[in-house]
Amino acid sequence: MSLKPRIEAAIAGAIRQGQAGFPPPKLASALDYAVNPGGARIRPTICLSVAMACGDRQPAMADAAASAIELIHCASLVHDDMPCFDNADTRRGKPSVHRAYGEPLALLAGDSLIIMAFEVLARAAEADPRRGLQLMRILGETSGMPGGICAGQGWESETEINLSAYHRAKTGALFVAATRMGAAAAGQDPEAWTELGARIGEAFQVADDLRDALYDEVTLGKPAHQDEIHGRPNAVSELGVRGAIRRLEDILSGAIASIPSCPGEAGLAALVRKTAERLTPVLPANQMV
Repeated sequence: MSLKPRIEAAIAGAIRQGQAGFPPPKLASALDYAVNPGGARIRPTICLSVAMACGDRQPAMADAAASAIELIHCASLVHDDMPCFDNADTRRGKPSVHRAYGEPLALLAGDSLIIMAFEVLARAAEADPRRGLQLMRILGETSGMPGGICAGQGWESETEINLSAYHRAKTGALFVAATRMGAAAAGQDPEAWTELGARIGEAFQVADDLRDALYDEVTLGKPAHQDEIHGRPNAVSELGVRGAIRRLEDILSGAIASIPSCPGEAGLAALVRKTAERLTPVLPANQMV
């Protein structure tokens, strides 16, 4: 069963809350523009898949967790595209938010989405304060310092970069949030799900490095070759194309092995395998030899 309708409904509900009353029209519009149409929604999909594998006893809590993660992810994309970072003109095949609305509104849209994510969890916490607080703590740890996505962005301003720490924070953190928050929303111990999230996050980073190096802007729906342009550390420059692909395959194999015992273990393994097929790039003709 596709989780997309459930995810989209939860995200749409959060955006409606941010547009209620008499908000500034342009900023209200920018909120919707920043999250729709979405990408694969892989982080909320993982979150709900873990919650369902663990029983999904409080679906409203799981929906809140999934939408909060995606709101944080979308906010990070808005900020990442701005001139002070990547200065990207496109995202998901359309003008980036700062190109469509200007830098001031892009900054405010990103900030608003971050705040909205925690508001979503706070509202859900009314039904189960202990579980809601646990979710807020996990999302805070994986969004800020010292090891969240803010830290990942911060590493790009350092003269010497710890590649492992950079990847864990920049890409891995929200995947750890997805698995941990999915488990916590279902009343399970989130710690047991940390390794799965970390491995999926690492796989996504390696795959993103490969796509950035191999594909063009039309294929990606965003600027290509950004790692090379900005001199960022990446798996392709460190391992080469084929070495990076082998690393990706090893990581995903480890991810399947790390799934904790649960009623939905087989389904999660199938999800990781499907993700592996989606992530592994098709090499251009000049890379096939």
